Amino acid sequence: MCGIVGYVGPSQAAPILLEGLRHLEYRGYDSAGVAVLATQADGTCHITMEKASGRLDNLVARTADGAALPGTCGIGHTRWATHGAPTEGNAHPHVSNDGKFAVVHNGIIENYLDLRRELTERGFVFASETDTEVIVHLMDMYYTGDLKQALMKTASRLDGSYALGILCAEKPQELVVIRNASPLVIGVGVGENYFASDVTALLPYTRNVIELEDGELAKITPEGITVLDCTGRPVRREPSRITWSREAAEKGGYDHFMLKEIMEQPSALKAAIEPRLKNGRVVFEELETAARPFPGKRFERVLLTGCGSAYHAAFVARYTMESLCRLPVSAEIASELRYRDAIIDDKTLVVVISQSGETADTIAAARECQRRGAYVIGIVNVVGSTVAKLADATLYTWAGPEISVATTKGYTTQLALLALLGVYLARVRATIDESRYTRLVDELGRIPAKCQRALDLNGAKATRLGAIYHDKRSLFYIGRNLDYAVCMEASLKLKEISYIHSEAYAAGELKHGTIALIDEDQLVIALACYERLFEKLLSNVREVKARGARVLGVVREGEGRIYTEADDALLVPETDELLMPILEIVPLQMFAYCVARENGCDIDKPKNLAKSVTVE
Repeated sequence: MCGIVGYVGPSQAAPILLEGLRHLEYRGYDSAGVAVLATQADGTCHITMEKASGRLDNLVARTADGAALPGTCGIGHTRWATHGAPTEGNAHPHVSNDGKFAVVHNGIIENYLDLRRELTERGFVFASETDTEVIVHLMDMYYTGDLKQALMKTASRLDGSYALGILCAEKPQELVVIRNASPLVIGVGVGENYFASDVTALLPYTRNVIELEDGELAKITPEGITVLDCTGRPVRREPSRITWSREAAEKGGYDHFMLKEIMEQPSALKAAIEPRLKNGRVVFEELETAARPFPGKRFERVLLTGCGSAYHAAFVARYTMESLCRLPVSAEIASELRYRDAIIDDKTLVVVISQSGETADTIAAARECQRRGAYVIGIVNVVGSTVAKLADATLYTWAGPEISVATTKGYTTQLALLALLGVYLARVRATIDESRYTRLVDELGRIPAKCQRALDLNGAKATRLGAIYHDKRSLFYIGRNLDYAVCMEASLKLKEISYIHSEAYAAGELKHGTIALIDEDQLVIALACYERLFEKLLSNVREVKARGARVLGVVREGEGRIYTEADDALLVPETDELLMPILEIVPLQMFAYCVARENGCDIDKPKNLAKSVTVE
């Protein structure tokens, strides 16, 4: 959830740490801090630290953009609060009582209360409410001059997820790091080295990175990097090269990253779809070359799981896969699935969906499904992420970096991969005839261009509608079948960036209680792209109109019947009904963005949210 960064080399560390934190602020932004090793006149070192609650700019001002903190070795942190309020006292780094150690942490320590009691009994004094502070005191307790051994002993006491960066005042040109179920990347420089939660923090300085595996730790000095396994044995790790441009992580002239990423969806969809279409066929080389062979015909059921928008993508795919593959398909919230005694065995295909690949509940659910014998496919965007590593086969969405907390292109590329997978599996199982298969493959190839059409059709209209409806306190999204599935993501987009309450509702259920909430001037957004149920949806529109509601329809381009009842409409290019959700969400993303902009919201960094949810 949080972002961590570290540097050791010849340059002043603090400005580099602050610059790195700017590119990690999407991971959390309720407080920030840096700690550096400063050399005294007598040659000894001590840890100097500054922290500030609120946005990173507060820390930048307090440190004169880092100039006020001398020293060439340091660590930094930007926080999304889990244990304790977002105060300066709870901000990282945390320092040991004797000032010898400082630590930054991304993750959650599940047994911290037991450790805190033990350490308190041993005389350690706690200055924060966080789970992280037990780590720095354990380091102090176990340290006898060997930093690596102290870290290994400390890690052996920790239950939960963590990526740690640690400073020691007795080791002025050395950082130690360790990872378990939280992301950590080491940046390889010349005469200087780095670490961070994400490569975006490293790109201004290096494109050569080493990704640690779970349980591995590393010693980082200006001269080199030593990677060790959990027993302390050296591990050979060759750096990989990051090829995407720095500009890909910048706004590119747009007011917000979210708007930029909405507009990038045609190219993102092309990157996701085009490599999987060859000679009129859907081809997944990832499945065909997986270490564990893909037993497509053996499956008796499919289970799709994720959290947040990834779960909404699963909910859409439930309809499409069931229709295509003629198998029972369920969509499950990962945070619930991991604690259920679900019926899962070696005849179950589990598709795990996560943009970051580091979502804690999703990872836990995937591991439980594997334990029960299921074949697990991961659909992720981040190469080398935890989900990517644990899955039997991984399908990358290739959406590129997504900086805005509210996902857009991450979600639509997930939908595209799930549609491709449904078509692929249907052919493997011989549940689709050749003409239907050919039509779907052809239409999948047209999706990127049609996404551009959806943007062109609705840009000015979304701006106008945002100005009209931005002051609503609450609204409903209604739909049937696939339209209802899209409602769930559309509703989430609006509430998370504009803070307006909204609810996604199956249109046929309105009359079973919820219609009591419909009154004069209530806004109802009616999704009506599923042609077979258009007339039934129109009946539901009439029901809410009869009670005074205003209605914004979402319909296929050229569908004029909606105007007999709706006050206005957003338009979606024509495509196959099973692929319509990929395009249908696009104008609704634009609408949510325009409403939030009218309300002056912090669109890229909504309050209380973070991009990568690595805790329960």
